[in-house]
Amino acid sequence: MALVAGIMIYAGTRNSSAGEQATIPPTQAAPSLSAPPATEDWPRWGVTHTQYSADQDTPEVREAAVGILAREPMLQNQHIMGWGAGNPEPSPGRYDFRDLDRRMKMMSDSRSIPVITLCCAPDWMKGGTAGRTDWSKNHTTAPKREHFDDYARLAATVAKRYPTVKHFMVWNEFKGFWNQAGNRWDAEAYTELYNKVYDALKKVNPEIKVGGPYVPIDHHDPRIGTSEVSGPWGVVDKRVLDAIEYWIKHKKGAEFVVVDGATMTKEQEQPLPDEFGATAKFSAITTWLRQKSGDLPVWWAEYYVEPENTGWSEEKVAAVQATAMMEFARSGVTTALYWNPQKKPAGECHGCLWVPGRGDEMPMAGLLSGFVKWFPTNAKLEQVTTSDPKVRVLAQPNQMVMVNTTDAELTATVDGKPFTFKAYEIKWSQRGPA
Repeated sequence: MALVAGIMIYAGTRNSSAGEQATIPPTQAAPSLSAPPATEDWPRWGVTHTQYSADQDTPEVREAAVGILAREPMLQNQHIMGWGAGNPEPSPGRYDFRDLDRRMKMMSDSRSIPVITLCCAPDWMKGGTAGRTDWSKNHTTAPKREHFDDYARLAATVAKRYPTVKHFMVWNEFKGFWNQAGNRWDAEAYTELYNKVYDALKKVNPEIKVGGPYVPIDHHDPRIGTSEVSGPWGVVDKRVLDAIEYWIKHKKGAEFVVVDGATMTKEQEQPLPDEFGATAKFSAITTWLRQKSGDLPVWWAEYYVEPENTGWSEEKVAAVQATAMMEFARSGVTTALYWNPQKKPAGECHGCLWVPGRGDEMPMAGLLSGFVKWFPTNAKLEQVTTSDPKVRVLAQPNQMVMVNTTDAELTATVDGKPFTFKAYEIKWSQRGPA
């Protein structure tokens, strides 16, 4: 009995270290996906599906979430591996698109303009065992150089399977592309991978639009060092700027430039000078990116404005998010994707678009829909006055959105009209002729 127990423990350890064994299904037909809806303008705003979304919930919750997302057709983004999708190619040439098919079908049913993020890579491309997936290392390891061509082929396979997808982001946050010896980002290796993927996608369909480098824009306390991009919110890490400039100079081509980032500095949790003022970082970086890239469209694949474990109310979360979105619109961002922090179908879901397990709409959903409707990429912005600077406002000829950036009720005159706001309240108001 002791011998049997020992063998079982050893086998369990061995299986654990080798990762999850793949169960590869028979060849499956690609799902039938509706063409993206025709829109007068690029929606600008959208959402990224994460580990759990409504496609894994009950049919009733899926229907409710589809209704919320379809209210105003928006961008919806999904990664090919991780964040809700299993390993798409567990062994060379053997595919498993079950999870990705299911997620893409929900996106299609909710009238999305679909986007795919080409991350991450099967284990056998990263030095792991074919047929197994070690999820503990999935988000931290890049494919080895000798498998860059294999990854490009996988990208082309994905593009062929989902022909309604015309926008692809290459990789995610430079994961695994860090030069330890040089203490900097390995922009050279990333750009080599990017160029191979770019060529492969263009061979599938020249109309496909490709973007990179999807690098995280880290910044530091303004008292620490100097940088080409800085402000009261902090100083951008020069290594990030160097990596972006290398990619811009050496890329084969790109239809847009992708980054992500947070308002918190690397040294402390609290944004500087405060949670609302720190959103100015997004405008400063967007302006720099447009100048350096020759005015390529700028995409923010992720953006974060709330430190962990703050206890913020849903109203405050939405208020700070709205302020960040105002910065995106004013600085000419083409696309900004909200990272929906969906959880398993149980309990609360802070900052989510709907309540898991129930499908009830949450404040961020209405805010997102409103910005999609009224502030697409080419919306004409107009300057309006506010009697109290604590009320932020963004306006176009027919509509404006206002945000009380305080935790107290206040009254202000905005665009010549009196308004009373509750703490962190967001108000929409019609402008122009009725």
